[in-house]
Amino acid sequence: MNIRAYQGTDAAEVGRLIADTFRQFNLSYAPHSEQEKLLGPFRHAYSLDTEHQQRVAATIAAPLLLVAEEERTGRILGILRGSPGRLHSLFVHGDVHRRGIGRGLMAAFERSTQGAGVNRITLQATLYAVPFYQRLGYERSTGVRVGRCFDGAGFPYQPMKKTL
Repeated sequence: MNIRAYQGTDAAEVGRLIADTFRQFNLSYAPHSEQEKLLGPFRHAYSLDTEHQQRVAATIAAPLLLVAEEERTGRILGILRGSPGRLHSLFVHGDVHRRGIGRGLMAAFERSTQGAGVNRITLQATLYAVPFYQRLGYERSTGVRVGRCFDGAGFPYQPMKKTL
């Protein structure tokens, strides 16, 4: 696995990764119509329409973007979006869970955060991901919250934090 900076040419593959992973692991509780709302622009990740592709790329944008790719094939296995002290999102293909990809992306993110002089990271974990973050030393900072996600409502998440 190679961790590198995101490139604009990664947008289509990353958009599909986010759409597939988010739907598979985080939206099973919601009816299909609500899943589409919660996916926001990622519901169009497979569209060839230029406007859809531009919206997906714009939504991926963040101050810090890291991808994990398979060295042999170049396949993108995971994406991390964040800013110093704040993890925006982390997605890893379901077929490669528990192989150190998420852990590697988080380690690179934590080093970057510390390099920016920030010693605390906060995030809003999906309920599926809470045990993963706990294994990395993150703690629940409040109880489960329910909020909006793109055009959808009723999305449960767990605020978490870690002091580096």
